[in-house]
Amino acid sequence: MTAPVQGGMGDHDYVEYVTARLPALHRLAYVLSGDAHRADDLVQQTITTLYVKWSKVRQVDNLDRYVRSMLVNTFIDQRRLAWSRVRLFAEPPERIAPEPDQDERTAVRQALARVPRRQQAVLVLRFFYDLPVAEVAEILGVSVGTVKSQTAHGLTALRRLLGEQTVAALTKER
Repeated sequence: MTAPVQGGMGDHDYVEYVTARLPALHRLAYVLSGDAHRADDLVQQTITTLYVKWSKVRQVDNLDRYVRSMLVNTFIDQRRLAWSRVRLFAEPPERIAPEPDQDERTAVRQALARVPRRQQAVLVLRFFYDLPVAEVAEILGVSVGTVKSQTAHGLTALRRLLGEQTVAALTKER
C-alpha cells in the first residue's frame, strides 16, 4: 500500500474544498461541454490536477477563480486529445422527451457545440456566469481585447446558427 501524495491536513482541506465546489464545477463543465459524461471527465481531470498542485495553489488569492480557470482551460485543450473525438454512441442511450422550453435549450446547446471551444468558453463565462470581460480575460489568460473579439465572433456564429432574435433574447445584448 502506498502513502498518499500529500497526506496530513492538506488532504482534509482539499476534500472539504472540492466537496463544496463540486456542484458548481459540474454545472460549468456541463454548460461548456453539453454532455454529462464529458462534464464528469472535465471535473475529474480538473480536481485531479488540483490535488497534485494543492499544496501550492490553496494559498492563491481567489481559489474559486483559479479552479474555474483550470476547468475552462482543460475544456479548451481537450479537443487536441485523440480520445475526445471518440463517441461510444451516436445518440445518448436514454432519451427523455423534451419539455417545451427544453427544445430551445437543446438548440442553443447544439449551436454552442458548433462554435470553436475558446468562443464557447467566452460565451458561457460572459453570458451564463455573467462575468465581466476583465475576469474572463484573467480566467483564460488572454487580453481583454481577445475576450471582446471572441465574444463578437462567437455571437456572430450563434446568430448565423440560431437566428438574430434567439441570440438577442439569450444574451440581452450586453
